[in-house]
Amino acid sequence: MTPPATVSEALPDAAEILALVQARLEDDKSEDIVSIDLRGKTSIADYMVIASGRSQRHVGAIAEHLIEALKAAGIKHVRVEGQPACDWVLIDANDVIVHVFQPEVRNFYNIEKMWAGTPRS
Repeated sequence: MTPPATVSEALPDAAEILALVQARLEDDKSEDIVSIDLRGKTSIADYMVIASGRSQRHVGAIAEHLIEALKAAGIKHVRVEGQPACDWVLIDANDVIVHVFQPEVRNFYNIEKMWAGTPRS
């Protein structure tokens, strides 16, 4: 008896990951959400999303919920930096990079300025 052929499930593309990230950030009451279209500008990702949480606890909860949602959507190899401090959590979801900051840390690093002139989504 021949085993059944495996059917691969299509993984979400960059636009679908971006939509999931934006929805999750909004659901968790993230503040000042900015999405930057990096396509054709760099090879690190297609999109960058920057958001703020009100406190370390809020930043940590936003990051944790987003990581869970990405994994539930089938995104593999999600990489995370910045936990447990939660001043700035970076989540690398392959084609979408997410930065979740406390407001004062976001103001200090001002990474949006680095991408000034790049179209926002």
